[in-house]
Amino acid sequence: MTAIPSFTGDANPYGGGDPYADYRTADFPFTQYADLAARQLGTGVIAANDEFFAQRENLLVPGRAEFDPEHFGHKGKIMDGWETRRRRGTGADHPWPTAEDHDWALVRLGAPGVIRGIIVDTAHFRGNYPQAVSVEAASVEGAPTPEELLSGDVKWTTLVPRTAVGGHATNGFAVDVEQRFTHLRVNQHPDGGIARLRVHGEVVPDPRWLATLGTFDVVALENGGSAEDASNLFYSPASNTIQPGRSRKMDDGWETRRRRDQGNDWISYRLVAQSQIRALEIDTAYLKGNSAGWASVSVRDGDGGEWAEVLPRTRLQPDTNHRFVLDTPAVGTHARVDIYPDGGISRLRLFGSLTDEGTARLTARHQELGG
Repeated sequence: MTAIPSFTGDANPYGGGDPYADYRTADFPFTQYADLAARQLGTGVIAANDEFFAQRENLLVPGRAEFDPEHFGHKGKIMDGWETRRRRGTGADHPWPTAEDHDWALVRLGAPGVIRGIIVDTAHFRGNYPQAVSVEAASVEGAPTPEELLSGDVKWTTLVPRTAVGGHATNGFAVDVEQRFTHLRVNQHPDGGIARLRVHGEVVPDPRWLATLGTFDVVALENGGSAEDASNLFYSPASNTIQPGRSRKMDDGWETRRRRDQGNDWISYRLVAQSQIRALEIDTAYLKGNSAGWASVSVRDGDGGEWAEVLPRTRLQPDTNHRFVLDTPAVGTHARVDIYPDGGISRLRLFGSLTDEGTARLTARHQELGG
């Protein structure tokens, strides 16, 4: 684990103006990876030892934390994050019985995989953030209960040792453990509040599950696909196009800035493994005056392979899901969507199945990572 410096400001949070005016962050090298703890992937905070002031589920809310200086409830200031009460020792003299010296939350990752970096965001927690945090991870198949995870029979691996953090700041930690994990235990020492948790990494699906599906979306984030590169990320990330479900609003897709040249925009993807693609969808949901005018799709096999067009340049309609059945199935490990000239799409779906080679490679990786 490598701690990446974060920064915090000292401005009065009740002074008005932009609540993020003094919020400092750093450029983290691992944020190009998918967020394995995204709520839309099925992640859940399944337990916490204390959430007196603010609920544990807030850790996974998309977007930045919000702050209202006048928002108070029966228990005190209401914060957009997970916040525990102040500790006053341990053991019999504790106001609420506990043998622990810190607070914790258990997180079930929606997409198990290899973790490359963790962000513990303490936005708006200025006088009530933890002194330090630590993060552990485990690999447990199925749907274990909190009691089973805490029983002592589960092996926990430390990803982030106890490390001091700043308030009203992002706190980033690079992780270099080559193992597939399904659950996290996030600890704050001794108490306090965390606004958001982001867990960036590579999805590693269970090949047995994919094999039983037969035909599935071979580029979907939850199945192990990834957006590797894009021509433009001005308005939104390319990885939005392979998130689960249909887009729910305009910024839930991929939109580029307006081009003033003769070029076009594109995204390149890595499939879960070598696959045979038989059908595809290009969705422009919620993109009405800014939808791409046309799109084409190409596939290649291997990092150095040549791109082969499987869907020629085709007219798109705004706010519409377009479906195409390929006359000839395409085999490949990578895909690329080109849009003309600019604009956006909300989702790309590539329906097919793993080849024998793809199954073998994915199975070997799954086993290598302890799956």
